[in-house]
Amino acid sequence: MPEYGSANNRIRNFLTRDTTLWSSFIATVVMTVGFVTIMRIWDFEIIDEMWNRQAIIDHVRNMTATQRAVHAWTTGTLDVAYPIAYSILFIGVALRFFPRVGPWLALPSILVAPVDLIEGFSQVMILNGDFSFLPLKGWATPIKLVLFLMGLGVAIFALIIGALRRLRHSP
Repeated sequence: MPEYGSANNRIRNFLTRDTTLWSSFIATVVMTVGFVTIMRIWDFEIIDEMWNRQAIIDHVRNMTATQRAVHAWTTGTLDVAYPIAYSILFIGVALRFFPRVGPWLALPSILVAPVDLIEGFSQVMILNGDFSFLPLKGWATPIKLVLFLMGLGVAIFALIIGALRRLRHSP
């Protein structure tokens, strides 16, 4: 019979490996550049940080059909992988540098991915003309942003702590 917690230990070991952390970091950076590139090529701003109903309606109605289609495709592809990549990065960093309280500090980053995916679904529907998903986006976006910023803050703090520990222990 497997030891209790062995699955948790395997997951923790995977998330805190150098290869996992570097891969998720590189994936996050590449996808961030992808978003910026797409927005520049098709000349639009994404609605990922908007939650005001009328601002979203106005923004989407002012987009061309091509811009809406590109935004919807970007949200349905790139923005599905993005929360997975940055969540893995933030969770792994929290667990690696805060072994005891890491699981608690990683909680916002664990929760942000499903919220981001719910928001993305609502955005695709809105970009395709179904404004009945505005209430869903209206609550998902602020929650996503708060969880994301909390996870990012933990990750930055953890990396600073890790760098200070390394400096303290270097010859």
